[in-house]
Amino acid sequence: MLQVMAFALAIATIQYAFMPERPYGPPLVYSLFIATITWAVIDLGREFFPSSAETGWPHGWAGFALVLGGIALGYLIGTWLADKLCLYYGWYPAGARPAASDPGQQRTSILITVLAGVSGSYYFYTINKSAYLIRKMNEAHQHANEARLKLLETQLEPHMLFNTLANLRALIATDPQRAQVMLDHMIAYLRATLGASLSATHTLEAEFDRLRDYLELMAIRMGPRLSYTLELPPELAQHPVPTLLLQPLVENSIKHGLEPKIEGGQITVSARRDGSALVLEVLDTGVGLSGTEEKDRSGFGVAQVRERLASTYGTSTAIELVAVDAGGTRATARFPYQS
Repeated sequence: MLQVMAFALAIATIQYAFMPERPYGPPLVYSLFIATITWAVIDLGREFFPSSAETGWPHGWAGFALVLGGIALGYLIGTWLADKLCLYYGWYPAGARPAASDPGQQRTSILITVLAGVSGSYYFYTINKSAYLIRKMNEAHQHANEARLKLLETQLEPHMLFNTLANLRALIATDPQRAQVMLDHMIAYLRATLGASLSATHTLEAEFDRLRDYLELMAIRMGPRLSYTLELPPELAQHPVPTLLLQPLVENSIKHGLEPKIEGGQITVSARRDGSALVLEVLDTGVGLSGTEEKDRSGFGVAQVRERLASTYGTSTAIELVAVDAGGTRATARFPYQS
């Protein structure tokens, strides 16, 4: 409405510029009344057309009929009201007549109303259509990202499941009791995973709970060779992250870091806020990085995490894998913090 009123003021000013000998008040009143009523008929009338529910504008001939009807009603009602107002307040100079009773002014007024009405309607139609297309494009982009995340998750779940089943098969022959405990943990983990798979994201607290289930499974197989620490500040517990984000990094630490080391080691998973970024870190005290090991550890796990971060947060993410001087490896994922 404010844009329409500004448009009406501009039209009145242009008219006055071409006819400075006439007062500014009458063209201003006519322009405001005609433009406001035309806008009200079109903008409110489109809500009565079912075809405008999705795009905000009636389809086909209904849209043209609405514009023409709005312009006609705007001119008739607006001119009638402006005539009454100008006559009541005596804004016409001596000898002048209202627009409705002056054929010359009437033709000029009709022409200006039609041109301005069509131009204004087309302007708002294009803005509305652009907003609709941008909204649909964003929705399609969001659906594509969700589908991409789901695809990545389906790649991660079997990867972890096959590793666990292989470990369980080996344990059944050597220690049936521990195999039973491992199976119980596996059932609990898969139950939690099934619940989390209904959404593309979950909280950091849920992510750390799933990591705890997974590390308990690995601790049964590795025994005292594996110890772990999970450090999650309370203020970050409800921060959303993609599901199964950190597990590939933890798997990397176990497979390439702790398992090759005779005495095993420790894994520390932590989260912290660094300014406008959230930093997640997986630190192990394994054999570290060297040559082909660095290439192996930068493969499946790191690539999956990088893809999932990019799909969710765009280019404002970073993940790096570095060797620790004291031995071991640190994997760090950095992405925007969401307050």
